[in-house]
Amino acid sequence: MTMDISVVGGGMIVHDQILPSLYHLQRLGHLGAITIVATGTRRLRELVNPRFERAFPRQSFTSFPSLETPESERHPDLWRQVVGEMSPGSLVLVATPDEYHNEMVRFALEHDQHVLCVKPLVHCHQQAMEIAEMARQRGLFVGVEYHKRFDRRSLEARDLYRQGRFGQFVCGDARLVEPYYYRYSNFQNWFTTDKTDPFTYIGCHYVDLVYFITGLRPVEVAVRGVEIPFPNGNPAYMWANGRVIFENGAVFSVNTGLGYPDRGAGTNDQGMTLYCEGADCGSIIKHDDQFRGVSYGYVDDTAGAHFRFINPDYFRLVPWVNEGLKPVGYGYESIEGNVLAADQVRAEGAGSSGQAAVKKRQAVLEKIDQHGIIATPANSSINEQVVEAARASIGKGGQPVKIEAA
Repeated sequence: MTMDISVVGGGMIVHDQILPSLYHLQRLGHLGAITIVATGTRRLRELVNPRFERAFPRQSFTSFPSLETPESERHPDLWRQVVGEMSPGSLVLVATPDEYHNEMVRFALEHDQHVLCVKPLVHCHQQAMEIAEMARQRGLFVGVEYHKRFDRRSLEARDLYRQGRFGQFVCGDARLVEPYYYRYSNFQNWFTTDKTDPFTYIGCHYVDLVYFITGLRPVEVAVRGVEIPFPNGNPAYMWANGRVIFENGAVFSVNTGLGYPDRGAGTNDQGMTLYCEGADCGSIIKHDDQFRGVSYGYVDDTAGAHFRFINPDYFRLVPWVNEGLKPVGYGYESIEGNVLAADQVRAEGAGSSGQAAVKKRQAVLEKIDQHGIIATPANSSINEQVVEAARASIGKGGQPVKIEAA
C-alpha cells in the first residue's frame, strides 16, 4: 500500500520543486494520492499549468479549497481539516512561512503523520528538541528539506573532509542573493522584520552545509540587517550579513539578500568558499553555485532574460525513456530521499501494532539520525540554535550572541 501525501502551502517552492518531484514519485509508485491545501485558490490554480501537463500527463492533485472557489475567499484553518482527516501513517509536507512550522508539524505528529518540512524547521532550539522527542515517542519521521545536502559537490566535500583530505576549516564565506522581484511577491506579507530575515531564510542553507561537511558546531552568531521597506510599505531586512564562529575558532561570513538583478544572467547569486589548514599547507573547498558551466541565449525572454546561466544540477525537467519529462537534480533527490525515508519508517512498522510497531519504527529513525545525510530535528538542531541566535543578534543591531552547548 502506497503512502498518501498532503502538502500544506502552494507557493513558489511547491511549484518549482516540490509538486513535480511528488508527481514523479507518484508515477514511480512511491506515493499514492497527492493533496494540496492552501488559504486560497490563486496559488493553487498556478499549479495547474501546461508545464506539468506536458511533464506528467494525466496526473493531478486534489485541491483544498476546490479550484472553483473564488480567489477572494480565505480559509486559514482548512489545513487542520485536511491533515486531521488523513489516514495515520501518511506524510504531511509543510511548505509555509517559518512562523507556522511549529504549530503545523506538531499538529501532524499529534495525528500520527510523518512530516517533511521546508527549512528552517523552527526558529527556536527548544521547539526543535520538543518536536524531535514527539516524533521519537511516536516512531514518526520528521525531515527538514535542506536540499543543498544532496548536491553531489556537497556530498563529495563531506566525504573527503571527513577523510582528512582538507585538514581543518579555518575561514570562509558564502553568498546567497535572491531576485529583486521577490519584493513584489507574497514575501511582502510575511518576510517582515518581526518574522524573519535573509540570513535566517536562505543563509541557513550555507551554515548547515559547513556543519554537514565538517561536523563543526557553531558557537557564536552575529547578524546585521539592512532595513528597506517592501513596495506595500511593510518593514523588511532586505539584506543581511552574518558571521558565524565555529567550535575550533573558524570564522564564516554569509551575505544574503533579495536584490539580484531580475534580468541578470544567474537568476540569483550564490556560492561558498572554505579555506582550510593542513599540517604544512593550505587547502580550499570552493563551490560556485550560480554558474555551473551552462549558458543559454534564447530567441525570447520567457525565462526572464534572453541570456541565462543554467543550473542543471538543482532542478530541471528533462526527457527520459518514458512518457513526459522527469525531474533531475539535487532538488528532486532531496524530496525523494526524505519521502523514501518516511516510507521506510512506515513500512517497518507494518504488520505490527501498538508499542511493537513504534519500537520497530524507532530503530529505523535512529539509523537515519546517525547516518546524518537527511536533516532531522535530532541531528541538525544546530540550525535552530543558529537561527535563534541570529534573530536575537539582528534585533540588537548585530551584537554577537553566543550559543550554549546543547
